[in-house]
Amino acid sequence: MTSRCAMADEAYESVLCVKAEVLVYRIPPRASNRGYRAADWKLEQPDWTGRMRITAKGKAAFVKLEDKSSGELFAQAPVDAYPGLTVESVKDSSRYFVLRIQDGGAGRSAFIGIGFADRGDAFDFSVALQDHFK
Repeated sequence: MTSRCAMADEAYESVLCVKAEVLVYRIPPRASNRGYRAADWKLEQPDWTGRMRITAKGKAAFVKLEDKSSGELFAQAPVDAYPGLTVESVKDSSRYFVLRIQDGGAGRSAFIGIGFADRGDAFDFSVALQDHFK
């Protein structure tokens, strides 16, 4: 039997990290097992720019990309492990990552590139996920 406190904790969503600006890129398919390279993306032309929030609910974490002004959800990536398949570092930069976003209802997924103009923001993003999965 689950106690009331445990049930309440599972429903509670906490915010682990917020970054005011994240850059989003359409990325080419991975060429081989060598990994993704940000240099292969059009870094000077992001496809979308917005805010990023990392939230946690129980053991799961979610990377949420949201419109800066309205807060409307653009894309979401449920993360069950870090490092893992959902969030992957690129091979040639510490400021860019590949994110596996999922369409909650339809079960579809896609890979997009995300990046941060500031190296410190990329570090905070990585540490927030590492700390959550310790």
